[in-house]
Amino acid sequence: MKSDVIFDFENAVWPALLVDGGGDIVRANHAATITFGAPLTADSAKLAALWAPDNCITVEKFLKDGETALAPLTPLKLLLPAGPKIFSALVGLHLRNEKRFLLLQLLPDVAEVAGVKAAADSGLAHKQKLDCALQLSRSIALDFNNALTSILGYTSLLLSKAEPAHPWRRTLLEVEKSAAKAAEVAADLAAFSRQDKEARAQPVGNLNAIVQRCAEFFQNSEKEKVTWAMQIERKLFSAKFDEAKIQQAFMKVLENAVESLRADGRITIRTRNVELNEATQDRNAKLAPGKYVCVEISDNGSGISDEVMPRIFEPFFTTKKGTHRGLGLAWVYGIVTNHGGGVAVSSLPEAGTSVRIYLPAQKNIVEERAESGTDLTGTQTILMVDDEDLLLTMGDTILSSYGYRVLTANTGAKALEIVTRKEPAIDLVVTDLVMPLMSGRELVEQIRRVSPETRIMCTSGYVWPGTRNEDASYLQKPFTAQELLMKVKHMLASAPN
Repeated sequence: MKSDVIFDFENAVWPALLVDGGGDIVRANHAATITFGAPLTADSAKLAALWAPDNCITVEKFLKDGETALAPLTPLKLLLPAGPKIFSALVGLHLRNEKRFLLLQLLPDVAEVAGVKAAADSGLAHKQKLDCALQLSRSIALDFNNALTSILGYTSLLLSKAEPAHPWRRTLLEVEKSAAKAAEVAADLAAFSRQDKEARAQPVGNLNAIVQRCAEFFQNSEKEKVTWAMQIERKLFSAKFDEAKIQQAFMKVLENAVESLRADGRITIRTRNVELNEATQDRNAKLAPGKYVCVEISDNGSGISDEVMPRIFEPFFTTKKGTHRGLGLAWVYGIVTNHGGGVAVSSLPEAGTSVRIYLPAQKNIVEERAESGTDLTGTQTILMVDDEDLLLTMGDTILSSYGYRVLTANTGAKALEIVTRKEPAIDLVVTDLVMPLMSGRELVEQIRRVSPETRIMCTSGYVWPGTRNEDASYLQKPFTAQELLMKVKHMLASAPN
């Protein structure tokens, strides 16, 4: 088989099968494996195992006619995990080593094909919606932040002058806590609105290390019982990317994948090189000719319905209940397209979802390697405090891998208990500023009272208003592993604050 045919087969959007004269499936592409699941993972996969009993043609007749003549598009009813589905099979005859094989490209019905064209045409609409949402978010975030800066500034001033026993102190702390939570929402809007304006450095790097690190955050979480499969291309093309932003994109896709899983959940992460000789459309991702790095994250979760699929990249659209703001995939879309790449999503209800992120490749391959330069290792004891368990897992994973002993607390009260008992002694507390019940500011004040020798570093998704004298002990979210390790190293080398 020619290399260009192999590429088309492996990277076809629709399922493709290579079948011998006896009905054995000798090869299946990635889309087919996702679509049909277990029957294609068996040692000897048979076309008959996919054949619906009420098909319009028997599998034997299909194989026989395939050697002579079949209609260009043959309707076939095949069995999927969620039930039977009719495909339009594009059948070709393939010769290899003097043997004859049938090459099946399983296209969806006409309505679904029309849907793909509509999705391609909607690429511009997605961009226009995103631009509109960015402008709206920018305006709201600016006005909202101005008001919140005033509220938080005056509250901070009053708190700094109020004695611990002052009758209004508890009320002021509640005002500050509520305003800080609102500021976190504003920060999300501000960060979302800045994604087409920020001009952070995009050095050339290897995406393998980033995606593996993101996967480790979820793998190390005790709550998630997931089977993970990593298919990593060791000679992956390099790409230009802002590490913090691309990490955010991968984390959001992985978070969605984990949330969609039920029992026997499985997530597959695959990195690969893609070379296109001509412009290619992968769902709504329109890719120009050239070389790309592709990171594909697939799951066997609940999938996405046909009604929801056209809206997945819309800002503020969400099907999740609770406090979700619907910025997730819109954020991913904005980050990736601002890197000159594309995002493609394919899904079947109750069968799973595949998200493919493409970034333009660079000429040179950057090998995976450890960071050089400053020694970022340590042996001290660090207490991580955050009400987001995912961020606790992330901090634990990063710091433990560099030799630190890490304790975690998801509330201020638990953190204060750990610090107070002084066994073990805490060398550094890393705390989020916005938490329910006991806020980060209140925790800092309590720690300074019971353990003034303990160093404290604060993190937040927004800039804390005021004089910012605490700049040296503050880390802005989102941050990379390198930024966290550098700040921790700096804090441990400085005098207690």
